[in-house]
Amino acid sequence: MTVGELIGQLGGDLLRGDAETWLDGVEGMGLGPGLYLVFGETPSRADAAMRGEAGAAVVPAGTEIPLECELAVIADRQPRLWFARAAHLIADRLPEAGVHPTAVVGEGARLGEGVFVGPGAMVGDGATIGAFSSMGAGAVIGDHAEVGRHCRVHPRVVIYPGTQIGNGVVVHAGAVLGSDGFGYVRDRETGEYTQFPQVGRLVIEDDVEIGANTTIDGGALTETRIRRGTKIDNLVHIGHNCDIGEDVVIAAQTGISGSSTVGKGAVIAGQVGIGDHAHVGPGVILGGQAGVLSGKTVETTGTVLWGTPAKPLREYLRELATLARLSRRKTD
Repeated sequence: MTVGELIGQLGGDLLRGDAETWLDGVEGMGLGPGLYLVFGETPSRADAAMRGEAGAAVVPAGTEIPLECELAVIADRQPRLWFARAAHLIADRLPEAGVHPTAVVGEGARLGEGVFVGPGAMVGDGATIGAFSSMGAGAVIGDHAEVGRHCRVHPRVVIYPGTQIGNGVVVHAGAVLGSDGFGYVRDRETGEYTQFPQVGRLVIEDDVEIGANTTIDGGALTETRIRRGTKIDNLVHIGHNCDIGEDVVIAAQTGISGSSTVGKGAVIAGQVGIGDHAHVGPGVILGGQAGVLSGKTVETTGTVLWGTPAKPLREYLRELATLARLSRRKTD
């Protein structure tokens, strides 16, 4: 992809060099010459990037360019973000369209233009895959599931029947989407459990990314929904009937129990536990291993919450310090 094509899609100003400079990928600093894009976010790093041997560098607006610089230099207000977006555009090269001979495509399934279905993959009856999407080796797309345009479904992903996935979604290897929720009814006389009907669906909106081996349950009687732009790490579990808002970030090993909601822009760190029917408000930040108890609402924004039950970090640390002092007194 050329520098000019990237600027056409991402904006920015070409300060030096040729817009026709071709870029094969992105690189870190000091890894040798090549047709790569590098970036510098601080003056010192920007200077180092421009003195290197890459193909192009993106730097903050107003950066002074060394006379010996031979790279194409792009200026942008957010060079790190520009670099990240450019990396996706450069790397977004799908496999050649077609259905591998070992793949299975069910009756009535519809494949859009430029779709790739990899070795051993299965597309169920009546399923739909939008244009320029790819299904990796061994992926399973259930009956009447819908996958949108420009999606990347990596190997061994399982998408249960009826699941709906929007456009530009990335699902990493081993993820399971739309599986039955953990819902049972107990017989008070015998103690036996009967599964409560799990007949709802899972809806994943546009531009969501789902990490490897993450599991998201479908709804019980209604739906589970992951809203636009949310990014979910590896090994996360989201229970049935949950509603995860737009642009939420969820780190690894987090568990969210059924019928809970997470508001727009919330940040959930690793190993956070959220009980059932809980509500995490918009913009809330939950630090690592924080806990939100079942049925509780957390709406504090502008500060990191920690501990179980989750509370502002300063408050949590004061309580730990107090506990430590009391413990020392008792020892003395």
